[in-house]
Amino acid sequence: MQVEQTFKPFEIHIEELDRWEKRPHKHNFFELVFIEKGEGLQCINLSKFPYASGNIFLLPPLDCHSFDIKERTTFYFIRFTDLYFTKQTLNSSHSDWFKKLSYVLSNYNKVSGDIIKSRSSLERDLLINLIKQIHQEYFSKDDYSETIIESLMVSILNILARNIERSYVDDGHGKDYKFGEIIRYIQQHLYEKDKITLENLAAEFNIAPTYFSEYFKKHSDFSFQEYVIKSKLKLAENYFKHSDYSIKEIAYMLGFTDASHLSKIFKKYYNMTIQNFKRDEVQVCAG
Repeated sequence: MQVEQTFKPFEIHIEELDRWEKRPHKHNFFELVFIEKGEGLQCINLSKFPYASGNIFLLPPLDCHSFDIKERTTFYFIRFTDLYFTKQTLNSSHSDWFKKLSYVLSNYNKVSGDIIKSRSSLERDLLINLIKQIHQEYFSKDDYSETIIESLMVSILNILARNIERSYVDDGHGKDYKFGEIIRYIQQHLYEKDKITLENLAAEFNIAPTYFSEYFKKHSDFSFQEYVIKSKLKLAENYFKHSDYSIKEIAYMLGFTDASHLSKIFKKYYNMTIQNFKRDEVQVCAG
């Protein structure tokens, strides 16, 4: 399987194509794809679904993908590598960059196609405008462009995170309105250990501490503790795959006791060590 490479931390370009000449391939970068006009099929990890004007896709590294173009298509491609999120390159005012990206990747269903699930066109229009502004800044560079592009990308990630959060909350609301709000609260505060204790959540939502676990289990497929751990491990996965943070640093950020604690929990739920997981992720599958 071909792996397309980029050596720039960030780039954006537009292509207008009648045919997708590349073989199905993987790449070493994240890719945000906006379809300005045209239609056809997007193929990702052996699944296919239609695309049309206005669609926006997010492709994480090492997902196999291609496009089957039915009508001449104008693509905007925004590509960014792991280097764009490293501690060394991030502006301190954007220190939550990778937290947002990790949240998006942890919960975004990569086979479902378009990343905007809202029925309203306002968010889609906003996202499209942000992408076009990034394109304008990228090709008319001045002393402010880099910071402006970072800010625009942060806005994009916030929009994606909000859409993902809505899917969690709407599902929770379908079971019980208060439960949906509890899920929202947990997802918003996964990095704040003290805020997602049983005692704090019980007080926050006016539920007796002795009843909270039973209430949560009644509305979820998991116990409260298991839900929190699984949510944190989803975030940890993306740090392992797409960042240069050490296991110790990731454990600290996500509220585990130490690296050993995170490693033990990870092995329990994934039936493999973190080292084996990271090794398997960088292997290129045959195809």
